[in-house]
Amino acid sequence: MDPEALQMLADSLRTTMADPSMASGAKLDAALSDLGWLDMLDEIPDVAISLVFRLLGETGAHAPVLNDVVRRAAGRAPGGTTPLPFAGGSWVVWERGDGSGSALDEVMPIHPVREGDLLPPAALAAGRQAVGWWLVGTGRAMLALARQHALDRVQFGKHIGSFQAIRHRLAETLVAIEGAEATLHAARDVSEEHGELASLLAKAAAGQAALTAARHCQQVLGGIGFTAEHPLHHHVKRSLILDGLLGSARELTMQAGATLRAKGSAPRLAQL
Repeated sequence: MDPEALQMLADSLRTTMADPSMASGAKLDAALSDLGWLDMLDEIPDVAISLVFRLLGETGAHAPVLNDVVRRAAGRAPGGTTPLPFAGGSWVVWERGDGSGSALDEVMPIHPVREGDLLPPAALAAGRQAVGWWLVGTGRAMLALARQHALDRVQFGKHIGSFQAIRHRLAETLVAIEGAEATLHAARDVSEEHGELASLLAKAAAGQAALTAARHCQQVLGGIGFTAEHPLHHHVKRSLILDGLLGSARELTMQAGATLRAKGSAPRLAQL
C-alpha cells in the first residue's frame, strides 16, 4: 500500500473511531467491518493490525476485533469469539455485544470464563502483536495528555514543562513507547521459527511501556489526572486490562527467560 493510500485509510479509521455515535463496542465493530476490516486482515494483515489497534489505543475506542485476529491465525472463521488467556492463569471472553459491567472492566465486555482451549502458537503470536500495538497507542494517548498539560500548566510563574523533573518523566515515557514500537516492528519481520518468542517479547515490552506511561503521566498531571472528568484514568484502566490479556508483561518476561534458559542460547531477533 502506497503512503498516500495508507494515510487516507488511517484518516478514515481515526474519524470513525472518534465519532461518538459509533466510537466503541458493537457499533464500531460493525463500522470497521463496513470499512473492510476483515478484507484488510486477509490481504494486508501486518498493516491492518498495526494501524487499527494503534488507533484504538490513541483514540480510546474499543471493539472486539482481537477475536478476528486470533481466530484468523488459528484457522477459524471470523465473526465469533474465542476464550483468551489472561494474567494469573485465568481465561476471558471478549463478547461482541455491548454488555458491560464485568468483573474486569466497567466499559469493555470482557468476561471471565472457567477455562479455554490452548491457542495455537501462531494465534498467540498474532494476538500478542495486536494487543501490543493497542498498548503502544494507549501509551501515546497518555503521553499526549501529559505533554499538553506540561505546556499549559503554570507554577511559580513558569510552565511546568520547563522543569527538569517533568521533562525527564516525559522523555522516559517516550523512550519506552518508541522502544516497544521497535520491538513490534521486529516481531513482524522475524522468521516463523522465532515468531512466537519475538511476539512474546514485543507484547511484554508494550505492556511495560504502557504501565510506565501511566505512572509518569499521572505524576505530570498531578491531581487532575485522578479526576473522573479527565480522560487519563480511562487510558490507565485500559492499560491494566490490555497488559493482562494474553499474558502480562511480568509473566511474559519470566516465560521468555525460562525458555531461553532451557535452550541455553538466544536467537538473533533483530539486526541492529
